Amino acid sequence: MEALGIDVLFKGTNALRLLQGLWIAVQISGISVALSIVLGVLLGIFMMWKNPVARVISRLYLEIVRIMPQLALLYIVFFGATRVLGINLSAEFSAIIVFTFWGTGEMGDLVRGALVSTPRHQYESAAALGLTRAQTYVHVIIPQAVRRLVPAAINLITRMVKTTSLLLMIGIIEMMKVGQQIIEANRMTSPNAVFGIYGTIMLLYFAVCWPISLLANRLSKKWN
Repeated sequence: MEALGIDVLFKGTNALRLLQGLWIAVQISGISVALSIVLGVLLGIFMMWKNPVARVISRLYLEIVRIMPQLALLYIVFFGATRVLGINLSAEFSAIIVFTFWGTGEMGDLVRGALVSTPRHQYESAAALGLTRAQTYVHVIIPQAVRRLVPAAINLITRMVKTTSLLLMIGIIEMMKVGQQIIEANRMTSPNAVFGIYGTIMLLYFAVCWPISLLANRLSKKWN
């Protein structure tokens, strides 16, 4: 165990600190995904508007989400907003803003795709029953779309959990940051701690993300 650097985990509260760091990552991911699902549904409906202005805005939003690295967005919000706008944002709140911004774009595009793929006769049947456009979306279209989106939304959780590894760059004491601190504190007594600590972090990420991924795949097969 010492040769692999795993012995460092059993010194003091190192193992507990890693778990606490993992919990912070899961919390930020969970809050961000919950907000992204709600806002993503609204964005997806907005993207369905025939208005050319709405199309330009939604297209620009999606391009920013797809092209801009999450780390750059974290720096812009945490460091840029603080200096330019004079807003005192905590690192955790900044991370939630960026992850929600990113997740909303992802969910919005998925919602749009689900709405587009809904058979035309669903709209026509709702119109024949006298439902307004808003009622058609609320009572007919969105419930069907949400069922298709649940597996994708669950997969988004795993992607966000893994991306929280970037949060150490803005000072959040999540699992990667804790790992760095443990390695630095034991670099003289346990030179192989890098292998043991990062190997443990890899297993913890796997332990969280793998069951979520299995659930998403199972729901996808069941509902398809």
